[in-house]
Amino acid sequence: MSKGLQNLTEHWLAFKQVKGLRVSQILRLLEFSSLEKIYQSDKTSLAGLGFKPEQIQQIQNTDFEQLQLLLDWQASNPQHHIIHYQSELYPELLKQISSPPLILYAIGDITLLNQPQIALVGSRHASHYGQDNAFQFAKALARHNLVVTSGFAAGIDGHAHRGALDGDGKTIAVLGTGPDVIYPKRNQALYQQILEQGLMISEFMPGTQARAQHFPRRNRIISGLSYGVLVVEAALQSGSLITAKYALEQNREVFAIPGSIHDPRSKGCHQLIQQGAKLVQVIDDLIEELPQVAKTMNFSLFSQNIEKNTKENFTSHELLVNLDYEVTSIDELVERTQQPVDLVLSQLLDLELQGLIAATSGGYIRLRRE
Repeated sequence: MSKGLQNLTEHWLAFKQVKGLRVSQILRLLEFSSLEKIYQSDKTSLAGLGFKPEQIQQIQNTDFEQLQLLLDWQASNPQHHIIHYQSELYPELLKQISSPPLILYAIGDITLLNQPQIALVGSRHASHYGQDNAFQFAKALARHNLVVTSGFAAGIDGHAHRGALDGDGKTIAVLGTGPDVIYPKRNQALYQQILEQGLMISEFMPGTQARAQHFPRRNRIISGLSYGVLVVEAALQSGSLITAKYALEQNREVFAIPGSIHDPRSKGCHQLIQQGAKLVQVIDDLIEELPQVAKTMNFSLFSQNIEKNTKENFTSHELLVNLDYEVTSIDELVERTQQPVDLVLSQLLDLELQGLIAATSGGYIRLRRE
């Protein structure tokens, strides 16, 4: 019975303990019943609703100790939130997907859940080119009041979150762990930054550790929260392609940034473009496909200024003209510029300090900057 369950949040937490229920089954059930009525029903009535004997047993024997632990977690900090499917705080876009999470555990600014979001995803083992694109596109989106949503992984995800924060914007990290578990550990400083300026969310209870099967599941939430998904850099076997697949199933827009045809880390993006994803070079390429976002913002002038400033920066230095977005060796630069090695090295150091290029194991690459 419902003895001990005081409100709808507690009913949802209790119902989540029932094993073997599909999300679609639960949502159909709620069309003609309610959780309160279910917990007031006897065995015969529950069987009539389609519950199996072991499920009836679980409904009538709630683990109140586990439930209380979750309630205590929420009460321990004003930034801790438990958001169930029927809460007014639950994001409307997420309700549209085929298998929405029935409960979200969150830490941070929950008002972001219903604000316009763009997802940026990509490889954990990203190139400098990919990392820089993730940072710059996220920064540009954030400066125009779009929430940047990503998966808090190493590589592209982390740079997307950092770019949004650097643009004085907001970001949501969707985790494959509990919302209080920092994974990977190297993102500890980023985790604290997001708590101050964004939101950590998960469908997994607080304390849940990382498991391989969690991360593909969380990808449907990343795309489900967003108007569109931008794949910044991805190999053919990248988990980012799972996110893109979910986005297509959820009727979201899919975008991809092209890279070198010789870099396997770009082949996933190229495959998406071949399959119909929108090729993105500047912010306008993305925004013009999202009229529900673009109608309130003027991106054209902004993107034109980026292109203008980028061209001016990259053409004002002879060495940059001869430096590719792919790795270029020092020997190649000496040959192209016809300058002494010591002068080339001095100029490379100066450009690196300005953040215009990056050193790699095989040479140097040019970075895109505003």
